[in-house]
Amino acid sequence: MAPNLNPSFAYTVVYVKDVAKSVAFYANAFGYNVRRLDHSHRWGELESGQTTIAFTPKHQKESDERSGEVQIPAGPEEKQPVEVCFAYDDVDAAYKTAVANGAVPVSPPEEKQWGQRVGYVRDIDGIVVRLGSNVKEPSSAR
Repeated sequence: MAPNLNPSFAYTVVYVKDVAKSVAFYANAFGYNVRRLDHSHRWGELESGQTTIAFTPKHQKESDERSGEVQIPAGPEEKQPVEVCFAYDDVDAAYKTAVANGAVPVSPPEEKQWGQRVGYVRDIDGIVVRLGSNVKEPSSAR
């Protein structure tokens, strides 16, 4: 009989060049509060509801030896193997705030056919960040 597992999604860990800079960038550009930045600046966390957004250096002895090194895209035309997505009530304001605080514009907000307004930026490490509204379910005709 299989165990009764009831997991909750606890962390998304983003591997970055400079933890302190990335934590400050995400706080300013995307409106998050900093939960924790340890004294060594090798771990930082943002308040983001039930799931924590955490930051750690791209290279560190503990994880490189156990699970391998983080692979960096060869150039700006290559996408990172992760995309961070945030939901906002006002996607246009969130996009403008992100760009004003150093995010690189990728695609301004636009309405998508599935009922969501979405825009894209890149963070200071080149990671694509999707800024989107919650999906509006189409109303059914009666």
